[in-house]
Amino acid sequence: MFKETDKILECVPNFSEGNNSETIERITTAIESVAGVKLLHRDIGKATNRTVFTFIGTPDDVVEAAFLAIKVASELIDMQEHAGIHPRMGATDVCPLIPVSNMTLDEADAAARRLSKMVGEELNIPVYSYEYSSSRDYRKKLEQVRHGQYEGLRTKLNIPGWEPDFGPRTFNARSGASIIGARNFLIAYNINLETKAVKIAQRIAEEIRESGKFTSDLFSGEMKRVPGLFKDVKAIGWYISDFDIVQVSINLTNYKTTPLHKLFETVKELAARHETSVTGSELIGLIPSGALVEAGKFYAARHEHASSSYDDLIRCAIENLNLNNVKPFDPQKNIIEYAAGIRVY
Repeated sequence: MFKETDKILECVPNFSEGNNSETIERITTAIESVAGVKLLHRDIGKATNRTVFTFIGTPDDVVEAAFLAIKVASELIDMQEHAGIHPRMGATDVCPLIPVSNMTLDEADAAARRLSKMVGEELNIPVYSYEYSSSRDYRKKLEQVRHGQYEGLRTKLNIPGWEPDFGPRTFNARSGASIIGARNFLIAYNINLETKAVKIAQRIAEEIRESGKFTSDLFSGEMKRVPGLFKDVKAIGWYISDFDIVQVSINLTNYKTTPLHKLFETVKELAARHETSVTGSELIGLIPSGALVEAGKFYAARHEHASSSYDDLIRCAIENLNLNNVKPFDPQKNIIEYAAGIRVY
C-alpha cells in the first residue's frame, strides 16, 4: 500500500465513546472512507467510555481522515451526557499526529496545525495545541491542557492565558474542546495487580510518574511536590470493570528514556512492598518494535538466552512482560511496523 519513500504519518485520536457501537462504527467508516489511509487498530473501553483509533497514511490523507472522524464525533457524541473514568475534555478528546517514516516532527506539526484550523473554523470546536505543537511550557503536556476536564472548560476558556489556539473561545456544550498536536511515539501501557485495592495502584502510580506527588513538609506544614522515579512517565491507578482488575495505567512518552522493562520490574518491586504482586501487563493501541526489542534484550540477558534474533527478542519481551494477561497480544496487529507492513529487520 505504501512505498518506501512515502512520508507516513500516524494518527491516534481518542473519542469519548466506548459503549455505543453504532457511533464507533460510524467513526470507523469515516476514517476508512479515505482511500490512502490504513486503519491499524481500535481499542474500545467500556469502563473508560473511550475508544482509541490508530491509523496511518500520507499527511494529506491522514488530515482528511482525522477531520472526517472528528466531524462524525461532533455530530454523535454529546459531552453533556458523557461519563467515564478516563480524564477527558471533549468528544474528540485528544488527537496526536506522529511521524512514522520519512517525516520530521516539524512536518507532523504542520499537519496538526492544518487539522486544528479545520476543526476550529469548520466545526466550531475550540482546539488546544499540545506537545511539540505548543510553544508555551505551561500548556505543553496533555495533563496541563486537560486540567479541569470538560466540567471546567466553560470557565477555562475565559481565563487569560487559556484561550484556545484555534477555533472559538465560546463554550461548545456538545463537543467540548479538542487537543491536537504533533508528538513522538507514546506507549499506553497498563500493569495489572493481584489486588482489588485501587489505593495501592494509585500509590504506585505516584511513586513512578515524573510529576510524583504532593506531601506535607514535616517542619513548615506546607505542601511540596516530590518527584517520581521516572522521566517521561504519566501514571494513575484505577479499577477496570471490563476485566475485574486493578491497574497502574501508564503513558510512556519516551521509551528510550524510560525502557518498558524497567517500568515493569520497578512496579513489581513496589507491588511487593504493598504486599501484592504483578500478574502481567496490557498495551492499548500499538507499540514501536524498538521498545519490545530492548525489553527482549534485557530479559534474554537475564535468563542467559543465547539467541539474539529479532523475532526471538520480540517473543521474549511478550512472555516476560506477560502481555497476554488480560487479552491476546498479536505482534502482527499490535506492533506498528508489522501492522503497517514496514520492514524493520
